Amino acid sequence: WQGGGKGEAELLRSCYRESLRLAQKNDVRSIAFPAISTGVYGYPPDQAADIAVATVAALVGHADMPQRVIFCCFSQRDLQIYRRLLAQ
Repeated sequence: WQGGGKGEAELLRSCYRESLRLAQKNDVRSIAFPAISTGVYGYPPDQAADIAVATVAALVGHADMPQRVIFCCFSQRDLQIYRRLLAQ
């Protein structure tokens, strides 16, 4: 995270897209994602979660695999963010 003006959002989206592409290619039935980049890389958790949920939702509905996506939350704050986004 370098303030958001250096292509960070697209890089994070690409991380999810490529992970899902590899999962589909390898017939992976379930995949789990941590809150990518929100730790030592300092990506704002609400923005990172929004990218994660939107990207996964856009891609998973158009393919057979993976059948299950898990978002791993390591804090109550992250859990609340993901619950809010997934409820929408």
